[in-house]
Amino acid sequence: MVFNQIILYTDTDGRAKFREEALPMPEGNPQAMLSKLQPSGGFQVRHSPVGFRSTFHCTTTPQWVFILGGVMEIFLQDGSSRVFQPGESFYSDDTVPAGVTFDATIHGHWSRQVGDQPLVTLFIRT
Repeated sequence: MVFNQIILYTDTDGRAKFREEALPMPEGNPQAMLSKLQPSGGFQVRHSPVGFRSTFHCTTTPQWVFILGGVMEIFLQDGSSRVFQPGESFYSDDTVPAGVTFDATIHGHWSRQVGDQPLVTLFIRT
């Protein structure tokens, strides 16, 4: 059994992209399969009101993002986007490449709250 995780990452061209990657679940038992225990560096809960929209930015520290309430849409530099509903998650690792200065016309992503419900997210740093 594997868990298909969505990863937001910085590609070799410096641009943020999405990919899917299998996260093996070798532990537990057939009724409760588990991944290996992963280290974490703390968590934050964010409440974003209706109408929230960020500017282009990169993730400063790789982290899991879990949508607890509302709907989040992530936009990339190429104009594509992906919508995340409550209960969905992605791993955000689109950091600025080492030795490079952030350029909002090349790097990162922006996000927004969608619909009539506030966006509530849980960030777990890795």
